[in-house]
Amino acid sequence: MIPIRDSHRSRNYPVVNTLIISTNVLFFLIQAAQGPGLDRFIYTYGLVPARYSVPEIAGYFASWQQVASFLTFMFLHGGFWHLLGNMWSLYIFGDNVEDRLGPVRYLAFYLLCGWASGLSHLLTNFYSEIPTIGASGAIAGVMGAYLILFPSSKVLTLIPIFFIPYFVELPAFLFLGLWFLLQFISAAGSRGEAGGIAWWAHIGGFVFGIILVKLFSMTPELGMTRKIRAVTSREKTPRLQVIRTFSSADDPDIYGNISVTPQEAEFGTRKLVNIPWGIQSRIFRVNVPPGVGQGTRLRLAGMGKRLAQGARGDLFLTVLIQE
Repeated sequence: MIPIRDSHRSRNYPVVNTLIISTNVLFFLIQAAQGPGLDRFIYTYGLVPARYSVPEIAGYFASWQQVASFLTFMFLHGGFWHLLGNMWSLYIFGDNVEDRLGPVRYLAFYLLCGWASGLSHLLTNFYSEIPTIGASGAIAGVMGAYLILFPSSKVLTLIPIFFIPYFVELPAFLFLGLWFLLQFISAAGSRGEAGGIAWWAHIGGFVFGIILVKLFSMTPELGMTRKIRAVTSREKTPRLQVIRTFSSADDPDIYGNISVTPQEAEFGTRKLVNIPWGIQSRIFRVNVPPGVGQGTRLRLAGMGKRLAQGARGDLFLTVLIQE
């Protein structure tokens, strides 16, 4: 299952989430520049449980290196696809969690989830000499928080079946519940870290994220957060929108609503709309012309129901301007 987009729109630009993604990319470039020294670099800045449990190995590292690896391991990755998968999941779920917690609390939350995932891996693989790297544990904490904060949100999911892509809209609690179940089954069927994947780090981060987001939700919002929100408020609606349509049985046309901001209504915009269609979804490109008003109806010819003669009805989208 590959998440494509969630249906919950964040109200503010995710400054910290973007900074975390950029930092991960920067660390990946630093890794790529290591050349023959990459293995030593990973062993120094990755999380190696034996460095804390075996005195003979711990003696090779300075105290600052032992402490620093609990931070640096979550910014290193085993390859481009490892980095891309993690950063995509963080992009999908992190902006909403940051929007709810605020940038300052979100940064602390992310780092604490990463440390908790590292500790989970350390305790379940106490004498392992294999370095563990990656942001997966911290991102698992973000996903756990998303489950608590937005359980009824929808996640547009790509499910490839025999090389055929199927787009299905799943409730967040179902998507994240299935994800956690797969992690638990994988962890139970492995010896902690099989195939280079630290399953218990994922589980530890996810569970800790659920607990921590409840605690953070009880703490007051800082004045700095309010100042940051004032300058990061979004001026655009999401590029991809999930639209619920309706129609009568004898009407070949279908109807729905598309959301834009006042700026988009004035200057025009382009959107991708995802329309649930049976067990799949249909995605259309929609051009919103400049100067539309509240209630303006856009017509997409031939995008409605299929008629008996083979022709199709139309899709009509009513413009809703969100302040």
